[in-house]
Amino acid sequence: MPFGEYRTWYRVSGDLSGGRPPLVVLHGGPGSTHDYLLPMCELSDTGQPVIHYDQLGNGGSTHLPDKGADFWTVRLFLDELDNLLERLGVAGGYLLFGHSWGGMLGAAHAATRPRGLRGLVIANSPASMTTWRAEMVRLRATLPREVQETLARHEAAGTTGTRSYFDAMRVFFDRYVCLVNPWPREYQASFMEMHNNPTVYYTMNGPTEFHVVGTLRDWSVEELLPSIEAPTLIISGRHDEATPETVRPFQDLIPDSRWEILENSSHLPHLEEPDRFREVLLAYLATVDGTQPGTRASDATTGS
Repeated sequence: MPFGEYRTWYRVSGDLSGGRPPLVVLHGGPGSTHDYLLPMCELSDTGQPVIHYDQLGNGGSTHLPDKGADFWTVRLFLDELDNLLERLGVAGGYLLFGHSWGGMLGAAHAATRPRGLRGLVIANSPASMTTWRAEMVRLRATLPREVQETLARHEAAGTTGTRSYFDAMRVFFDRYVCLVNPWPREYQASFMEMHNNPTVYYTMNGPTEFHVVGTLRDWSVEELLPSIEAPTLIISGRHDEATPETVRPFQDLIPDSRWEILENSSHLPHLEEPDRFREVLLAYLATVDGTQPGTRASDATTGS
């Protein structure tokens, strides 16, 4: 689909003309791809349409490796989302599911109070990158000493692209990002897409989850959260790199919100606890599908 002079890749699962508002899936990164969230296509079996897309710069969308930091902005990705909604004809009624960075992006979108937004799911997301960076320091300190030393040595030398750094990074990922071993195929696909084309991720985030030196290092959506009117489900994992400290502002500041913690998950509960994840999400969707005035997310989801 055209997005200015570029193109956004998208995929629709289910029937957009069936009367139910589609669930638009915002992947993480920034700079990842939709692949690791593909299992959510299964929701279309229940009659829930699902829209995946690759954000500009990665996957099937236009790659722009020569663009600098002034191009890769939050505003760019908000504009891309608005373009997608309008061109697919769903801006009058839709739901958002945002994972990690996608949750922050979804919150920023929802804070503008778009008339068509029926509900918002914020999954495994921090509300503030400043808090996230502080929590990354704490989580890194739980790693074996030799792993910490390897990470610090490569970061100081600027050699974060080496196999040695990757192996040390993997220790962190296996504890706080994906508990499934070996990694599911969908997650491997997104990981390698971002590894092979790291332009957006390196520019906005940095070389890895816990070494955030990019343009988003101090970004926060906390001040926007009280403006969100959509009923909101918040999801995180008990062992998540998105720790309770990073997630809590969503529940504290979004007026109509509910927080569900999946006990046997880290950052990817849809892959780590798929049955429980599906149960929680479907219960929420049942309350906001064709939302009527007075329907609240807090009336719907099970206790954590």
